[in-house]
Amino acid sequence: MAKINVVSLAGEKVSEFDLADLFSQDVNDALLWEAVKHYRAALRQGTAATKTRKNVSGSGKKLWKQKGTGRARIGSIRSPLWRSGGTVHGPQPRSYEYQFPQKKLMGALRSAISAKISEGKITIVENFDVAEAKTKLYRNALNKLEAGKTTLLVESSRKLDEKLYLGSRNLQGVELVLSSEVHPYDLLRYEHAVFSVDAFEALQETLKKFVSKRKHAETAATESEVA
Repeated sequence: MAKINVVSLAGEKVSEFDLADLFSQDVNDALLWEAVKHYRAALRQGTAATKTRKNVSGSGKKLWKQKGTGRARIGSIRSPLWRSGGTVHGPQPRSYEYQFPQKKLMGALRSAISAKISEGKITIVENFDVAEAKTKLYRNALNKLEAGKTTLLVESSRKLDEKLYLGSRNLQGVELVLSSEVHPYDLLRYEHAVFSVDAFEALQETLKKFVSKRKHAETAATESEVA
């Protein structure tokens, strides 16, 4: 079983953490692409809109009689055939969100963490405790951890305190998320990820439960086919 060092905010080794075997599997690039596509689609505002013939200005009166003038028949000046008329089949406000299977999301999250571990871009700290809720203290800590220009801080929801929130919110290129809310897109977007021990352990247990459920389902399906 692979291990990863657990360090303090001063960068000193404190202990070791046992990594699950699921992080030794190959990275699924296609699954990561799907997860990022789904995430970014949900971010789209979907406010693009064009005016149809009912929205543009102009009288609704018939311009000339239907027959006898020798001209093409026309019902309204707001017709899409005319200049300044309405637009046909133009974009209208809508949501770009769509359902994404939990299996794929968990698989993409495993791949994102595996990629970070293989690149040496994940650091596990004992905790994020500092003396005061000062931005300078967290900046110095991240410098000692060599966290890079952009950093994702991941903390457990049970351990999140006001000091960490207040001290990290003004750091440029740094974002704080909970272990229960971390997304593959977050891990790919930031150069380095810093987890607390509790946050990484909770995330690993969630992924292990998912993998065990999937293996159980696959075994049951195989046995039913054989029978």
